[in-house]
Amino acid sequence: MLRFYSLLITTLYTCCSFAAGDAKRPVNVVLLMADDLSTALSGFGHPQCKTPHLDALARRGMRFENMHCQYPVCGSSRASLMTGLYPYTNGMLGNSGNLRKNMPDVVTLSQLFRNNDYHAGRVSKIYHMGIPREIIAGTAEHDDPPSWNETINIKAPEQNAPGEKTEWSPKDKSSQTFTGVIASTGDLEHADGMAAEAAIGFLQRNRNKPFFLACGFVRPHVPLVAPEKYFDLYDRNAMITPKVPDGDLDDVPGIIRNYKANSRYGVTPQLHKGLLEAYYSSISYMDAQAGRILDTLDELDLRKNTIVIFSSDHGYLLGEHNKFQKQHLFEQSTRVPFILSVPWLTETHGKATNQITELIDLYPTIAQLAGLTPPDNLHGQSLLPLLKNPKSQEWNKEMAFTISRSGGESIRTHKWRFTHWGYGLKGTELYDLEKDPGEFTNLSKNRHYAQEMAKLKAMLKKKRTEAGYTPQRYN
Repeated sequence: MLRFYSLLITTLYTCCSFAAGDAKRPVNVVLLMADDLSTALSGFGHPQCKTPHLDALARRGMRFENMHCQYPVCGSSRASLMTGLYPYTNGMLGNSGNLRKNMPDVVTLSQLFRNNDYHAGRVSKIYHMGIPREIIAGTAEHDDPPSWNETINIKAPEQNAPGEKTEWSPKDKSSQTFTGVIASTGDLEHADGMAAEAAIGFLQRNRNKPFFLACGFVRPHVPLVAPEKYFDLYDRNAMITPKVPDGDLDDVPGIIRNYKANSRYGVTPQLHKGLLEAYYSSISYMDAQAGRILDTLDELDLRKNTIVIFSSDHGYLLGEHNKFQKQHLFEQSTRVPFILSVPWLTETHGKATNQITELIDLYPTIAQLAGLTPPDNLHGQSLLPLLKNPKSQEWNKEMAFTISRSGGESIRTHKWRFTHWGYGLKGTELYDLEKDPGEFTNLSKNRHYAQEMAKLKAMLKKKRTEAGYTPQRYN
């Protein structure tokens, strides 16, 4: 009887409080995740990258333009998003951890829905996967089985696809080399097209039951593979490369100064243009596959009761600061594109918020929108006030907190980014984001900013403790 009343209250809460489109249907959820995607979406103001389908989603939802990840590497960030917990608490501080070993009783986001009679499905990469190796093999070695009722792995050729193979980082010999393929085959012969096809099948099979679908795209993660028609959208010679001041990294702490710098990659100015063309082509290919899933929601008359989330796991550097890829703590690495479409919250459709938000905020938000009770240990805050009003005074988050390798920790306020390395023992960075949004001038050793440094350092230390940091565990 108690469970009956609990379910009744949940249903009334969802249908009445949030005025869902059809009170006879439950709220469904579709989570779309890109991989290694910066904010290079045309709907986020990028001047060259073309993403019409995700731009259309943004018009039917809300853009979060100051959204930050909690660790700029795939495994850590994805585990943080799915648990609503900072990496210090869930113990996922890289790509090799084991979430269930660290927290056997954790209830993940999709698991919460599964526990409440939703059919939870995963297509391709949601938790960490080794790309391209696991796509070629069709495996998901770091998946979390309790999160899902149903899983579908994708098996695709990746850099072995037929077509024109390119190499934009000739000096790099790692698995993260900037290899590209202008593929001669079509959308469905590659990983993201296969993932979209599997997601569409999931929607068709489960259209008459409540569902939580998480579909992971692997582009624009390297290798940068896309059918030729997406490369045709771009003029390689017209690509705009980032402008970097001379000596930009001279004032950056030595522990991180040369990490993933161009000296490792050997990207010449001309190669840089080719790299950007391949990266944007991969994004446009991924965008088209997301569009197929969104069109299916409309065709099946599911959109009005389906919350849709689009995000990346972390940002990505493509030559900013003469650096590449992830695990940095600059803005381009921590910030992610994030779209949240709640069909019945039409007052903010097509709008954006610049309030500081974090990926850990997704879990409590979706739980609240669906009328479910999340675990009481979540670190995030529900984004609902911002979904109703982009400038809501109820939203009081003063900073985003991101950690990375080598004891790197960073807080990002509206005015400042403060970062230290080696847990504060091996160098600091301070940037005035109002005067220096490119984060080119490190003010941490400027005596005129000593008072601000002390304040931000205290804020960071307080936040790291709240996030689960203990010196005994991490030093």
